[in-house]
Amino acid sequence: MAIVKSANANWQGGLKDGTGKISAESGALSDQPYGFNTRFEDKAGTNPEELIAAAHAGCFSMALSMILGEAGMTADSIETKADVTLEKQNEGFAVTKIHLTLNANIPGANEDEFLACANTAKENCPISKLLNAEIMLDAHLNEKKMAA
Repeated sequence: MAIVKSANANWQGGLKDGTGKISAESGALSDQPYGFNTRFEDKAGTNPEELIAAAHAGCFSMALSMILGEAGMTADSIETKADVTLEKQNEGFAVTKIHLTLNANIPGANEDEFLACANTAKENCPISKLLNAEIMLDAHLNEKKMAA
């Protein structure tokens, strides 16, 4: 079974003076503005890296929930932040890293089980598999920091 989801972008003008709009078929995004200034100058609007970060954080959180369930655990909360790094390289720009920061409250979980589940989710969520970048994870269970 294949699931296909769609989004579209419309761009007008040159790189620095142009503007674009991004929409998703679900309506979650509808003509959201983006441009050079939202990507490289912190102006209001979205950008591709922010959208990748949102997709990765959401996908990872769902994958972790599934993996925890398979291990007999249910999270009270899973909060994931994804930081996407865009760097200038010789051939242009590239997304080189994604740093996931996870804070989870999972009643009855021990650190070893939690870290094993978190690392499995990091390696196997569909967005992690899609990306050709280093993916790092800092996982926190009940406010305790653990290296993953």
